[in-house]
Amino acid sequence: MSDASLWAALADPHRRAIVALLLEGPRPVGEIVEACGLSQPSTSKHLKVLRDAGLVRVRQDAQRRVYALDPAPIAELDAWLAPYRKLWSTSLDALGRRLDETATATTATATAPGESSDEEDADTPTPSSKD
Repeated sequence: MSDASLWAALADPHRRAIVALLLEGPRPVGEIVEACGLSQPSTSKHLKVLRDAGLVRVRQDAQRRVYALDPAPIAELDAWLAPYRKLWSTSLDALGRRLDETATATTATATAPGESSDEEDADTPTPSSKD
Protein backbone atom coordinates (compact mmCIF):
# COMPACT_ATOMS: atom_id res chain seq x y z
CA MET A 1 0.00 0.00 0.00
CA SER A 2 1.48 3.35 -1.05
CA ASP A 3 0.45 6.93 -0.51
CA ALA A 4 -0.19 7.22 -4.24
CA SER A 5 -2.57 4.26 -4.22
CA LEU A 6 -4.46 5.72 -1.25
CA TRP A 7 -4.91 9.07 -2.98
CA ALA A 8 -5.78 7.40 -6.28
CA ALA A 9 -8.37 5.21 -4.57
CA LEU A 10 -9.95 8.22 -2.85
CA ALA A 11 -9.89 10.35 -6.00
CA ASP A 12 -13.08 8.75 -7.33
CA PRO A 13 -16.35 10.12 -5.91
CA HIS A 14 -18.00 6.67 -5.95
CA ARG A 15 -15.19 5.21 -3.87
CA ARG A 16 -15.39 8.13 -1.43
CA ALA A 17 -19.13 7.44 -1.13
CA ILE A 18 -18.38 3.78 -0.36
CA VAL A 19 -15.81 4.81 2.28
CA ALA A 20 -18.37 7.18 3.83
CA LEU A 21 -20.95 4.39 3.87
CA LEU A 22 -18.51 1.97 5.52
CA LEU A 23 -17.71 4.60 8.11
CA GLU A 24 -21.14 3.74 9.56
CA GLY A 25 -20.12 0.09 9.88
CA PRO A 26 -19.40 -3.09 7.92
CA ARG A 27 -21.75 -3.82 5.01
CA PRO A 28 -22.36 -6.71 2.64
CA VAL A 29 -21.81 -5.98 -1.04
CA GLY A 30 -25.56 -6.02 -1.74
CA GLU A 31 -26.17 -3.15 0.69
CA ILE A 32 -23.29 -1.17 -0.79
CA VAL A 33 -24.69 -1.70 -4.30
CA GLU A 34 -28.14 -0.55 -3.19
CA ALA A 35 -26.89 2.47 -1.23
CA CYS A 36 -24.57 3.71 -3.99
CA GLY A 37 -26.94 3.11 -6.88
CA LEU A 38 -24.25 1.42 -8.97
CA SER A 39 -24.35 -1.91 -10.72
CA GLN A 40 -22.94 -4.91 -8.84
CA PRO A 41 -19.96 -5.29 -11.24
CA SER A 42 -19.12 -1.58 -10.99
CA THR A 43 -19.36 -1.64 -7.19
CA SER A 44 -17.14 -4.73 -7.08
CA LYS A 45 -14.49 -2.96 -9.18
CA HIS A 46 -14.54 0.04 -6.83
CA LEU A 47 -14.30 -2.26 -3.80
CA LYS A 48 -11.31 -4.02 -5.37
CA VAL A 49 -9.50 -0.69 -5.80
CA LEU A 50 -10.26 0.20 -2.17
CA ARG A 51 -9.14 -3.25 -1.02
CA ASP A 52 -5.91 -3.08 -3.06
CA ALA A 53 -5.17 0.34 -1.52
CA GLY A 54 -5.69 -1.19 1.93
CA LEU A 55 -8.63 1.03 2.79
CA VAL A 56 -11.13 -1.78 3.24
CA ARG A 57 -11.07 -5.37 4.46
CA VAL A 58 -13.39 -8.14 3.36
CA ARG A 59 -14.58 -11.22 5.21
CA GLN A 60 -16.69 -14.08 4.03
CA ASP A 61 -19.98 -14.58 5.92
CA ALA A 62 -21.57 -17.72 4.46
CA GLN A 63 -22.44 -16.67 0.90
CA ARG A 64 -21.93 -12.95 1.54
CA ARG A 65 -18.83 -10.79 1.35
CA VAL A 66 -18.85 -8.16 4.09
CA TYR A 67 -16.67 -5.07 3.72
CA ALA A 68 -15.35 -2.87 6.52
CA LEU A 69 -12.99 0.10 6.71
CA ASP A 70 -9.42 -0.53 7.76
CA PRO A 71 -8.59 2.39 10.07
CA ALA A 72 -4.78 2.18 9.65
CA PRO A 73 -4.54 3.87 6.21
CA ILE A 74 -7.06 6.52 7.29
CA ALA A 75 -4.85 7.25 10.33
CA GLU A 76 -1.83 7.57 7.99
CA LEU A 77 -3.72 10.10 5.85
CA ASP A 78 -4.80 11.97 8.97
CA ALA A 79 -1.19 12.17 10.18
CA TRP A 80 -0.08 13.42 6.77
CA LEU A 81 -2.79 16.10 6.74
CA ALA A 82 -2.11 17.32 10.31
CA PRO A 83 0.46 20.02 9.40
CA TYR A 84 -1.87 21.37 6.71
CA ARG A 85 -4.76 21.53 9.19
CA LYS A 86 -2.50 23.52 11.52
CA LEU A 87 -1.57 25.88 8.67
CA TRP A 88 -5.22 26.45 7.76
CA SER A 89 -6.27 26.78 11.38
CA THR A 90 -3.62 29.44 12.00
CA SER A 91 -4.55 31.29 8.80
CA LEU A 92 -8.27 31.16 9.54
CA ASP A 93 -7.70 32.35 13.11
CA ALA A 94 -5.71 35.33 11.79
CA LEU A 95 -8.46 36.09 9.26
CA GLY A 96 -11.08 35.94 12.03
CA ARG A 97 -9.09 38.38 14.17
CA ARG A 98 -8.67 40.75 11.22
CA LEU A 99 -12.39 40.64 10.42
CA ASP A 100 -13.22 41.32 14.08
CA GLU A 101 -10.85 44.30 14.09
CA THR A 102 -12.36 45.65 10.87
CA ALA A 103 -15.91 45.20 12.14
CA THR A 104 -15.07 46.99 15.39
CA ALA A 105 -13.39 49.88 13.56
CA THR A 106 -16.27 50.15 11.07
CA THR A 107 -18.89 50.18 13.83
CA ALA A 108 -17.03 52.87 15.78
CA THR A 109 -16.82 55.23 12.80
CA ALA A 110 -19.99 54.28 10.94
CA THR A 111 -22.38 56.84 12.37
CA ALA A 112 -21.35 60.20 13.77
CA PRO A 113 -23.66 61.74 16.42
CA GLY A 114 -26.61 63.56 14.85
CA GLU A 115 -26.24 61.81 11.49
CA SER A 116 -28.40 59.02 10.19
CA SER A 117 -27.15 55.95 8.43
CA ASP A 118 -28.25 54.84 4.97
CA GLU A 119 -30.36 52.09 6.55
CA GLU A 120 -32.29 54.64 8.61
CA ASP A 121 -32.83 56.78 5.48
CA ALA A 122 -34.14 53.75 3.61
CA ASP A 123 -36.75 53.13 6.30
CA THR A 124 -37.96 56.75 6.37
CA PRO A 125 -41.02 57.22 4.13
CA THR A 126 -40.72 59.90 1.47
CA PRO A 127 -43.57 62.30 0.87
CA SER A 128 -45.48 61.45 -2.26
CA SER A 129 -46.09 64.18 -4.80
CA LYS A 130 -49.62 64.85 -5.92
CA ASP A 131 -50.44 66.33 -9.31
